[in-house]
Amino acid sequence: MTTPDDAKVEETRPRAAATGPALLRGWLAAAARAYPGKPYLVSVEDGRALSYGALAETASRIAGHLAARGIGANGRVVLLANNSLEHLAVYIGVLAAGATICTVHVEMNRSHFDAILPALNPALVLYEEGLGLETLAPATKCDWRPLGRWGEGGGEGFFDDIAAAKPMPGSVTDGERNDAVIFFTSGTSARPKGVVLTYRELLPNSAATAQAFGLGAEDRIYDYRSFNWASAQMLSALGTLSVGATLLLGKKFSRSRFFADIAHWKATVATGNPTVLNMLQQGDDAVKGADLPHLRFVTSSSAPLLVEEWRRFEARFGIPVAQGYGSSETGWIAGCTDRTKRYGSVGKPLAYLRAAIVDRDGRRLPSGAIGYVEIGAYDDCAFRYIGEDGGIRVNAVGRVRTGDMGFLDADGYLHLTGREKDLIIRGGVNISPLEIDAVLMELAEIAEAATVGVPDRIYGEEVVASVVLKAGSALTADAILAHCAQRLPAFKTPKRVALAAALPKTDRGKLDRKAVAAQWRNEA
Repeated sequence: MTTPDDAKVEETRPRAAATGPALLRGWLAAAARAYPGKPYLVSVEDGRALSYGALAETASRIAGHLAARGIGANGRVVLLANNSLEHLAVYIGVLAAGATICTVHVEMNRSHFDAILPALNPALVLYEEGLGLETLAPATKCDWRPLGRWGEGGGEGFFDDIAAAKPMPGSVTDGERNDAVIFFTSGTSARPKGVVLTYRELLPNSAATAQAFGLGAEDRIYDYRSFNWASAQMLSALGTLSVGATLLLGKKFSRSRFFADIAHWKATVATGNPTVLNMLQQGDDAVKGADLPHLRFVTSSSAPLLVEEWRRFEARFGIPVAQGYGSSETGWIAGCTDRTKRYGSVGKPLAYLRAAIVDRDGRRLPSGAIGYVEIGAYDDCAFRYIGEDGGIRVNAVGRVRTGDMGFLDADGYLHLTGREKDLIIRGGVNISPLEIDAVLMELAEIAEAATVGVPDRIYGEEVVASVVLKAGSALTADAILAHCAQRLPAFKTPKRVALAAALPKTDRGKLDRKAVAAQWRNEA
């Protein structure tokens, strides 16, 4: 549906195929002119709001402040902060300036700051006070500034600095191939990877993602995921900005507040992942879609959502789920709305990414054939990351494989069958653990399931599974094995099933299949 406000934004949006900082500044200017008082961002915890008019002015002053400090193209600004109005204002402002914003998740990456900060070699570090970060300043040779509070004044933080700054100069660099953002994957024992994206990779992907999820100016997107990572930045920070929508920002996920926040702020789209949807189903909420008539759908990304889990969530709450798919290195790859979804699929790939399913030799496979997911928007695109010594490493040029296996159906919808590294190879035959997980989840008494391969002297690997039962269930391992035997061929049927109190998760809430396999090996 197109509204008069949508038309206003379209009239003022740049027509040129710009992919650099000028594209983002065009989004800002268009929304600020069309409806300056409309909130770009609302903090759901305290109700503070940042309007499009105020965002445009703040971003211009941040750009002016950075220019006065000599921080321009490829100049790195490190942001050490949790979700907040200030976090997003800095993020947008640095991009508007044409510099490089480096977002580092404090909690997940704290133990690696001694390596991350010198490798980044920043021109400026902005940090949230109260997180114990001040002692890290000697690790860099640049200025450290506390964020402070936007719009309050009278303090000594960064937002007090920019209040007196001159607006953006006319000489801002607009190079589309300059570095736009560097963000780090989560890491505990393993060193996190610093992914580098140019403006050409970041901004068009964000706009295409908003289109894939059907976002418009009337939408209000509820997101509590960390905005230090790619998914939230591209969909909810930049995708929202590209269409003039409103971001309802939460500090973190709360099962007790999830539906209450959606109801209070009249969210039209809420973000999620399989772990969040499972946690909501474990609660006692009696909410139904009819109670939230403004909510169009809840997204699910970060990990495959099994069809049975998908259907159970929709049956219980009467709220549609729309899947999406992507990675830090590539951005969003696919997405759908409640109207374009297809059960078992993550949606249609973004057209400009030229997604394909290929065999080991890179040959394209026909629809329905399982192979490696490969994408590439630009023939000369370099997929890069920061090395431990601070140097830039190139992982691939032109096209890159995501590490996922899957197939495209006859209508162009992408179906994921698992991670390449998670494949179980039994007697020389590849087995997708997701296929067995899906059969296990057909049993309503099972809350979670994880299938893995364990070493076997005869077949190389054997299929086993760990499951978590719902509270009060009396389901036995033998009954689960019998169900699998009825639904799967013998070589895919698990030989053992373990009943677990919980399944191990990564720091980002994803199933840690590697840890599940380690538990089986330790037991053996």
